[in-house]
Amino acid sequence: MVAENEHKFHVNDEGEGWTWLLLLICVTTTVGTTVPVGYFIGVLNAPAEIIRSWCDEVLSGEYDTNSDENQLNLLWTCIVSIFLIGGICGSCISACCTNKYGRKGTLMISSVILLLCGLLFTWCRAAKSLEMLMCARFFGGIAAALIFTAHPMYLLELAPVRLSGSVGVFTCIGVTAGILLAQIVSLPQLLGTDENWPYALSFYALLVLLCMLPLMCYPESPRWLFLVKGNAASSARALRQLRGRQAGVQQELNDLEQALNMESKPSTICQVLRNKELFLPLLLVCTFQATQQLSGINAIFFYSLSILTNAGFTSDSATWLNLGMGGFNLACSLLGPVLLRKFNRRPLMFCSCILCSLSLAGMSLSLYFLLKSEASALTYVSIAFILSFILGFQLGLGPIAYFIGSELLEDAPRPVAMSMGSLFSWTGNFLIGMCFPLLQTVWGSFAFMPCMCVCIFCLVLTWRYLPETRGREPKDVSPLMSQGLRSKNN
Repeated sequence: MVAENEHKFHVNDEGEGWTWLLLLICVTTTVGTTVPVGYFIGVLNAPAEIIRSWCDEVLSGEYDTNSDENQLNLLWTCIVSIFLIGGICGSCISACCTNKYGRKGTLMISSVILLLCGLLFTWCRAAKSLEMLMCARFFGGIAAALIFTAHPMYLLELAPVRLSGSVGVFTCIGVTAGILLAQIVSLPQLLGTDENWPYALSFYALLVLLCMLPLMCYPESPRWLFLVKGNAASSARALRQLRGRQAGVQQELNDLEQALNMESKPSTICQVLRNKELFLPLLLVCTFQATQQLSGINAIFFYSLSILTNAGFTSDSATWLNLGMGGFNLACSLLGPVLLRKFNRRPLMFCSCILCSLSLAGMSLSLYFLLKSEASALTYVSIAFILSFILGFQLGLGPIAYFIGSELLEDAPRPVAMSMGSLFSWTGNFLIGMCFPLLQTVWGSFAFMPCMCVCIFCLVLTWRYLPETRGREPKDVSPLMSQGLRSKNN
């Protein structure tokens, strides 16, 4: 049965295992690119009041403006949200960038941008400049969008088909680790103080600098070199580096030659949108990326401190519980490489959507009755539902959304699809950041119910339209989606 499935999925056992170089690339690019993105997301939580006070001082001292609480809240919302706006803008150029400069080249550009942002963070307090703080957040968002497009493509195009799930999950692991690292570094006991908060914001730059030098020595994506640049010699050299002395390199080159003969030059956004055969894979990529953000995971981590304090915990206890949730989130994400290596994508997405939906419903009800009755037992029930939601998210919605576009689409339309998926992801993140506080004010604990509806919609879409991609080449998956909404999923 195993041999039959491998034949069906076109898996070649020769030269398809891990090599030390591939593992090193996965680890260092994750630490140097996606960990900083997660760091950007989580670093403003703990020192928020300190930075707000500094903003008030700058407004009164440098701009001779006495701001009230509402104006200060608006400024803080802009500081937080401009990172997401930068992500939306970066998503619009990421496809062009990955095609023109390559996957590794785009990661190098992102690293340079992140280092410049780190300098702005470091000196904004000394310069008493709100503009430096805002610019650093905005350009950090642009760099993050480029990374979310290039990083999963780079790793999946370096790895053999059999390891696509194992390498694809590194993007999610990096973001999760970055959020936890930000929570630790920004603690008041470390850098989250009145004097050191600029260094807390820029701490990630050390990771970028540490990993940037090895990144320069790594091979570029063999598929990009062959199919986009037309450089067969460099592609062959990169494959020999990646596969070592294992067999199968010539077969991969033959597959690339066949793909080059079948495909045209890189597709533009207009060409992808006009192609009816690409409608369904594009819909799946964009929906999964949007659902990842609208599922409520960022609402929990953006507002976890207020959720925990409302549940009856003291401020100090809520801070440490929040840190524990970040650690649990990272631990769950580390299950990804094992799960995605052993299980198919469809059942993992089923389990993820179902568990997330049930957890959100349970969380809403338990928080509602907790506020009504103040029963201490419900406090722990609420935390249990939060943890079960995090586990469900990391089973599928978290990792699979990042790389599913590389498994559904062939090389020519892939950068555009990944770029559009990134755009939907950042837009969903922005909507959650802006709308969730309003929903919380109006609906209270039931603010998570729209997130539950989004997870249910993703479950239905997965059941009806997502073909199984594990072990399959995109050229084998594409015909299953060529009929759009009339397609069969297997």
